[in-house]
Amino acid sequence: MRIDFDNSYAKLPTQFFARQNPDEVPAPELIFANAPLAERLGLDPAILTGADAAEVFAGNRLPEGADPLAMAYAGHQFGNWVPRLGDGRAILLGEVVAPDGVRFDLHLKGAGRTPFSRGGDGKAAIGPVLREYLISEAMAALGIPTTRSLAATLTGEAVYRETPQPGAVLTRVARSHIRVGTFQYFYARQDHDALRALLDHVVARHYPEAATAQLPALAMLRAVMARQADLVAQWMSVGFIHGVMNTDNMAISGETIDFGPCAFMDQFDPATVYSSIDRHGRYAWANQPGIVHWNLAQLAQSLLPLIAENPDDAVRQATEVIDDVPTLVQAAYQQRFGAKLGFSVAGQVEMTLLEQLLTAMQTAGADFTLSFRHLTKGLKTGDFSKFDALFGTQDMTGWRGAWQERLPSDAPMVMAGANPVFIPRNHRVDAALKAAETGDLAPFKTLQTILARPFEEQPDHAEYEAPPEPHEVIEATFCGT
Repeated sequence: MRIDFDNSYAKLPTQFFARQNPDEVPAPELIFANAPLAERLGLDPAILTGADAAEVFAGNRLPEGADPLAMAYAGHQFGNWVPRLGDGRAILLGEVVAPDGVRFDLHLKGAGRTPFSRGGDGKAAIGPVLREYLISEAMAALGIPTTRSLAATLTGEAVYRETPQPGAVLTRVARSHIRVGTFQYFYARQDHDALRALLDHVVARHYPEAATAQLPALAMLRAVMARQADLVAQWMSVGFIHGVMNTDNMAISGETIDFGPCAFMDQFDPATVYSSIDRHGRYAWANQPGIVHWNLAQLAQSLLPLIAENPDDAVRQATEVIDDVPTLVQAAYQQRFGAKLGFSVAGQVEMTLLEQLLTAMQTAGADFTLSFRHLTKGLKTGDFSKFDALFGTQDMTGWRGAWQERLPSDAPMVMAGANPVFIPRNHRVDAALKAAETGDLAPFKTLQTILARPFEEQPDHAEYEAPPEPHEVIEATFCGT
């Protein structure tokens, strides 16, 4: 297999990573491969079907030009500081530059122990690998910035969690795997030279416009803030709950990264939590804007030595910038949720209508996705009976009248592009993964095909629009480790 690597992270100082080859596995078998993504990267899709594809994507054979390494980083996990995390079960193979000039990482997740494994086995089971494959690609189809999945490969060995499970490796693609925790790692060590090198790398790679700013560190911080504010608003607009918004799981590129206990909300409740390890609701749906602010404040702190020599001056300037996060998030939230109601531009009146609708949804226990979906379809057909039925004894006639009075002429088109028909519903994902663990990949393939076209009606698969029956409800999701 030939991949034209152009590796830049590997040229940074040695404290940024540990060079590490993937573990060899006994019987690699490629089970899913993403030809459209390969084309996006400028790779020949034939590499996904070649004789050595399974060997390469399981980590047994390195393509020419690969420079495998495990990245160093730190982070706050559920608010608790951990000074040394790093890639404990992942290997960065290298970077490719797509035809449009965008640089991407190729990353093997579940590739074995590294110096950052902290006693873990460095492996991944088929369930979490396919979960990330499915949901990351669904996020991409929804138009939400995200890491992507190029391949999923069985390893032929058992991975031990609660029970033995088939082992697997995910080939993940990202604009980079640099995290807030990467900056924290060097700030905590007071390695200012490394901080400067990291800033220069990130600016050149992701935010070149910051290079000519008077203070590149603050310019980069503002740019990261803008991307993260819009990202969290996009998550919330489709009912997505990340579940582990630790600083080591926040990508500097502004992409969604790490799909462990993530889930899409069924019944609307702002306090919804699925993650089995989020026992106090830190990362609940409604808490995500506050957490993105908190995480970005940790990034700002890590940049202090690059902002000003005088610590007080650095804190003052960073604080002035970071205090804008709530305003950015609110503006992005208003834009995304305004579109869900048909408003390309939404003001206070439109947001009041939204809050009234969300309150009614919460009172009725209405399904988040179906509420907006039936509202969209009702506007198109004039029949709001399915929408009204979601609210039980609540009379939504008055609300609908006030809403329709303000609708612009392009509202049907705006709503159709903001309200998906299909999301990765938890019970469907769970069923597909359980089948895959027994060797039956058909449900996964079906679900993947449906989720590739989330905004299109698919009459043959209408049952996938429905929320779970009471016995199908998923109340907890789990990390793959």
